[in-house]
Amino acid sequence: MPDEEVLEEGVLNPIKPEIQDPLLKSILAEDEEFAAASPIELEQPAPLPDSVDEVDCIVIGTGAGGAPLLARLAMAGLKVVALEAGPRRDPTQEYATDEKAQHFLFWNDERLSAGKTPVAFGNNNSGTGVGGSTLHYTAYTPRAHRGDLSLFTDFGKGVDWPFGIEELEPYYEELEHFLGVSGPASYPWDPNRRKSYPLAPLPLNGAALLMQKACADLGIRTSPAANAALSARYYQKEIGWREACTNRGFCQAGCNRGAKASMDVTFLPLAESYGAEIRSDAFVTEIERDAQGRITAVVYEQYGEQKRQRCRHLFLCAGAVETPRLLLLNELALTSGQVGKNFMAHPGMQVWGTFANDIRPYKGIPGGLISEDTHRPADADFVGGYLLQSIGVMPVTFASQMVRQRKLWGQPLRDYMRNYNHVAGINILGDCLPHQSNFLELAEEKDARGLPKPRVHFSAQENEQRMNTHAEKLMRQIWQAAGAQDIWAFERYAHTIGTARMGLSGDDAVVNADGRAFDVPNLYICDNSVFPSALSVNPALTIMALSLRTADKFLAAQQRLDR
Repeated sequence: MPDEEVLEEGVLNPIKPEIQDPLLKSILAEDEEFAAASPIELEQPAPLPDSVDEVDCIVIGTGAGGAPLLARLAMAGLKVVALEAGPRRDPTQEYATDEKAQHFLFWNDERLSAGKTPVAFGNNNSGTGVGGSTLHYTAYTPRAHRGDLSLFTDFGKGVDWPFGIEELEPYYEELEHFLGVSGPASYPWDPNRRKSYPLAPLPLNGAALLMQKACADLGIRTSPAANAALSARYYQKEIGWREACTNRGFCQAGCNRGAKASMDVTFLPLAESYGAEIRSDAFVTEIERDAQGRITAVVYEQYGEQKRQRCRHLFLCAGAVETPRLLLLNELALTSGQVGKNFMAHPGMQVWGTFANDIRPYKGIPGGLISEDTHRPADADFVGGYLLQSIGVMPVTFASQMVRQRKLWGQPLRDYMRNYNHVAGINILGDCLPHQSNFLELAEEKDARGLPKPRVHFSAQENEQRMNTHAEKLMRQIWQAAGAQDIWAFERYAHTIGTARMGLSGDDAVVNADGRAFDVPNLYICDNSVFPSALSVNPALTIMALSLRTADKFLAAQQRLDR
């Protein structure tokens, strides 16, 4: 064996070398004399640029959670700044009718997935840019049901919301008329609503027409779906006219016409007209506090520079992944131990069939027809319920699902994709129960900014599995009645929900019923992270309703303090 290495003398404290050359000796001597006379100061890091003004409120995120309250706060005369991680884009110039070209609308930073049924991130459930995920949502806007907010009361499982549906109904109505929601004059599952939808339903696409007829044959009620895309030209106060939907089918790849009620063409221009400032490409990294624990400033990166903005109040509206990530990174609002916990994702089981007739699944709004007869099925062996909706699909998305579910590749995949224009789908959107094994944490792996990546654990529990089984059986019956061939199912989970839930006590919730953090007096959270339960409907309308309600509760509290 080789001898062990012996540390040579002078390696850690090297001996000063002997200089032989006379010229080099003189040069070094002059350098030493200069250094002694004028010691060189080490370069110090430049201080962060500090905004001269302290604003009343900072809003992090400009999606369904941040945009409505930003407008509400600005309209109340407050000085407000919104920080958006993504860029501001011009839909008329930058949104192509090309599925792959629109990849920039999604939150493409890597998020780590774990668990038995890991959730796919990106175009499935998150977005970036001024407008957030609403830039590529399908604008499906059904209201939540009364029972969606009282699962524990009704079933003895799950968690109740800290208020009832009557708290949200006035905001649902306001939103439907502000956004210009298209829908039926009479909605079968909510006959007591005070106002009809402001616009008539959008046309039904091929899949919706097939589903409508088959459901009628099976005795299942259906209705044109509520959709926040304009079926006719519509005037919005303070904004102006928006043009009608052309049914090009690219809702999930960005609307270049402004017909879809994304936040960039609705609440954000309204907010700016009242003086709100929106800073795009502003990625928040740090939230500063004083000795009393109150938030004093937000640090963010913008165009390669670190910047700071001081504030009196902070509204965190970054979604159910980035919101808890920021809280964990900054050790903020952690007293309850619930930050990152109770992650939920809607069961979104899809069933596809091939038909003899041309369907053209890329045409028309993706989700045109709805049934909520399954909200509380009589034969259910699970808690909660789900809705049924027809679905359209873009070819790349459909091909990727084929690969994942049916393991087709190469020539078999090409052969099947020749049937693309003859396929039609139905899917569900169902409730999900919070569970201790489903949570978000910070991983050891770092992103390009040197920050820990979020890792999300999700395993579908028995309740979600039973719901999927029930729904798959029913959807197969519908497509069989419609005459479909080659029927197959694709299990998926949509949306990100929970991770900073609201409740009545700081013992088991992060924020109270008004969205204010229990242990940080000037922090409000308003996005899908605060949902105590997942709801049996798409979340966008409820997120917006919560946003307006949170703003109103905040403004009312400020008025009481000013008296």
